[in-house]
Amino acid sequence: MSGRRNRIFSPGAALLLFFSGCGFADLRPVNVNTIPAIMNAVLPSPYSPVVAAFSAAMERTGAEELLQITYSGGSVQGNLSWKGTSLVFIPAAGWQAGVRYVLVLSGSAYALDGREIKVEKYLPFYALTMAGPPLVESFVPPDGASTGVSPDETQLVLRFSRAMDRLSTETALVFEDAGKKTYIWEKNDTLLRVRSENNLAPWTVYRWSLGEGALSREGVPLGKKTGGYFITDSDRLAPCVSGVYPMMRSGGKWLPTGGNIESDLGPGQGIGIDFNKAMNEKILRALRFDPSLPGRAEFLSPSALVYIPDRNPEPETAYTLTIGADAEDTAGIKMGNDFTVHFTADIPFLKALSFAADGSPVFGAGPGGIGAEPSVVQVPIDIAGGNVLRFTLRFSLPFDMETKKNAVFRISLEPFFPGDLMQVSLRFAEWLSGDMLRMEWEGLKAAAGEAHYYKLVVPGGKGGIISGEGMYLAEDVTLYLEAVE
Repeated sequence: MSGRRNRIFSPGAALLLFFSGCGFADLRPVNVNTIPAIMNAVLPSPYSPVVAAFSAAMERTGAEELLQITYSGGSVQGNLSWKGTSLVFIPAAGWQAGVRYVLVLSGSAYALDGREIKVEKYLPFYALTMAGPPLVESFVPPDGASTGVSPDETQLVLRFSRAMDRLSTETALVFEDAGKKTYIWEKNDTLLRVRSENNLAPWTVYRWSLGEGALSREGVPLGKKTGGYFITDSDRLAPCVSGVYPMMRSGGKWLPTGGNIESDLGPGQGIGIDFNKAMNEKILRALRFDPSLPGRAEFLSPSALVYIPDRNPEPETAYTLTIGADAEDTAGIKMGNDFTVHFTADIPFLKALSFAADGSPVFGAGPGGIGAEPSVVQVPIDIAGGNVLRFTLRFSLPFDMETKKNAVFRISLEPFFPGDLMQVSLRFAEWLSGDMLRMEWEGLKAAAGEAHYYKLVVPGGKGGIISGEGMYLAEDVTLYLEAVE
């Protein structure tokens, strides 16, 4: 016997050695291992590679066509490279946390030595976390709701299924035309309140949306874009003027006089204006008068105000009060139409009712008083008493202490004809009552056979004499006094 030891070979091994020793192809199957290696594995970082490691050198183009990575949004784009026999995929935009991806190896390819690999492999995996995407569980106002315009009525409240990342959520939220907003987070960042800092516009559709850029606290994007709309039309009543009337101040308060605005507005009174709704403060500057009537407006209540003129309206003058169509209530709803009212104040001109010289009949005692047209009146002169003329003027309204003094020095008496008459002077003046002034003038000359005239002027207009209630004569009152013995 020879000293050789017997060796036992399996048929497969013998066949492998036979083909290898003779230069034939390797008949072992081509295998592929992957990273991730198991279902629902979690990759540790946004750019962790996905690897398909083949057991043989591959024809690269065909091998690359085997690999695909998908998710709910389609295929993941990325960069492929080779490290030896391993095909490496790195996503271009990085993996999104919590998204379920599927590694797909499907089809057939060939090794460089000609062996074929057929594979059908589907391997789901995640990156960073397996936590599911956050969702908007509910929101207020409901879709299509009718609301008011105040921040309380129009605040957007979003309730999430998971705690949210504040910055990404606020950035991803679009709340159209809501102006400057305040974000309030509650309940461990699962509830967000969004409030406009000002009232929204009335009768307007407001839309909002929250995109997938909103991330959970773990970095998982919103599972579904969400949005809605509401309409600020719960208040459909337009503001309007419900009353205009004279008011008087009594006991520190403005009270209605009971009169009508068209003809009963008296001196020192205000104009009350009622609305059917609470009005925006801009209404205080929205009143227009023609002709101009300077003054200021004050609120008596949210729906009522009083206009206080700086001076009395002009006597016997027609005014128009206009409130423009753009006047708004507190909700921003406009009146829509101009409001106008016409009125003539119950404020007469001051009148000189009568002139009575001592020793002669009363002149102008009728209801119209002394007319504006110059008149000639004979007046007796007290020659023995020093060429004195004494007369009494009666007015339609009373004077107070200050206006009495002013009136005395504004009334004038001067020589008129002939031209050589001497000047006269006021000797004495006394108010017999609030509306009756007695005056004595000396130096007047009466001559037989020759007419001597003197011109008496009581000045009118705004620059003339003014009664205690601020009334003035419409025009100068002029009398030509013929001095007689």
